[in-house]
Amino acid sequence: MKLFKTTDMGIKKIIVLMAVLVTLFSACHKDLGDYEIHMPDTPVVTNLDSVYTVNVGDSLIITPKITSAADADIELQWRISVMEGTDKNFIGPSLKMIFGLQAKRYAARLTVYNKTNGMKYFHSFLIDGATQFATGTTVLSVESGVTQFSFIKPDGTVQARLYRAMQGKDLPTDPMNLFLLRNKNTGNTLLGYWIITKTGGVRLDANTMQEEEKYPSTLKDNFFSAPDSLRVDELKQQPQGVMMGIMNGQLYGGTTNTWDQAATYGMFGLPTEGDYELSPSFVLNYTNNASYFICFDINRQQFLRFNLYGAPMYFGTQYAVSSTSVFDPMNVGMELIHLEQLNGQDTFAYCKGSDGKVYELKFNVEFNGPFTFTPRHKRLFIRQDLITAGTKWQGANNGVIYMSAGSKVFRYNPLNEEVRELATDFGGKTVTMVKISDDQETLMVGTEGTIYYLDITTGKYGALIKKISGIPGSPVDMASR
Repeated sequence: MKLFKTTDMGIKKIIVLMAVLVTLFSACHKDLGDYEIHMPDTPVVTNLDSVYTVNVGDSLIITPKITSAADADIELQWRISVMEGTDKNFIGPSLKMIFGLQAKRYAARLTVYNKTNGMKYFHSFLIDGATQFATGTTVLSVESGVTQFSFIKPDGTVQARLYRAMQGKDLPTDPMNLFLLRNKNTGNTLLGYWIITKTGGVRLDANTMQEEEKYPSTLKDNFFSAPDSLRVDELKQQPQGVMMGIMNGQLYGGTTNTWDQAATYGMFGLPTEGDYELSPSFVLNYTNNASYFICFDINRQQFLRFNLYGAPMYFGTQYAVSSTSVFDPMNVGMELIHLEQLNGQDTFAYCKGSDGKVYELKFNVEFNGPFTFTPRHKRLFIRQDLITAGTKWQGANNGVIYMSAGSKVFRYNPLNEEVRELATDFGGKTVTMVKISDDQETLMVGTEGTIYYLDITTGKYGALIKKISGIPGSPVDMASR
């Protein structure tokens, strides 16, 4: 059965249509000839840098040189992208403004607009807002019971009692730590200063030294749900630019589960759940974007494992022990004085036994899997007289530990138990701070009114490099920028 019938007229129409299509395709093919295309001249921009630095409140003037065709009508359009507000737009041969933005980095763009032909050409650059505090050292100290925050300029000049002068009030008492928080995962993004005291803390903008407006400005406000009473036992700064540590005997971790410019970044949630009460001294290890904690339960006198999975998680004694013949980490039977981990590996615990003597425990842990605790040695500490309630500790990546005792600082090498007094004399004043530089080449030692910078490079044992006087009271901590 035929479903349709093709007539002679239909066939002729099809033939004609095919002929037309062939002609069109042939014409298109023949049209692929050589053409002389004249692109408009591209304006040449010179005298435009990639980064401009300007102090807040100063004039910013950028005047590039534009070379273009003689008949071109050129207009320069400027834009500064402002994430915290409205973008700044200007038109003219120069960008001229009083820089009233915040002390941070801004992306900017110059658009060269050829009004003659409608073409636009884009050139990106950066503007760094700065203040007098962009470079220097901040110092936390205690003067006659009053917490002081000061600033040391690059030339050594001390702006003493800066917080009181700018805020017209005093900081909380009993200072403990000074942190300049940076998120190393985002190019060392500055997240401000934290001044931590025994019962509180204050957050300052790193560029203006004013109390933060965008982020929580006090430690109490840095909790999603603050405890009724707050006792800071010990806090450390984590490389993602948040604080983690022990408060009220429990472990807290600042949240990193959001953008680091969000107001909630770094805030504390609830304490890590678990049946424990922690000693103030602990280890925070951060390696290859993975973290773990070594803590000590003061009631059961045992080492505990915590892992950081977004937030700290309690695993207690869920770890294998390679041998208990040296000591049993789950039943130490002594009071912990101090924990120090060197270069992310060997860990030393200094404990007070029932006999009143100080013992040194050395061990290694693998708390990122396969979760093993390996005791190395247990021995009487060779210099019992050096460790007191006022001892300041600082471990170095080369495997030595610096510790203070009264008005002296000692270099202790656990490998051969060598104890060497550093070369610099501190004038009989009690050492209140010991801190090592990021490059591990300088040791900063604080005594009343003074910070000493000591040379601890290879073969050097604390020779004086320089000292800064005029510190109000006794230094507790410091941070350099």
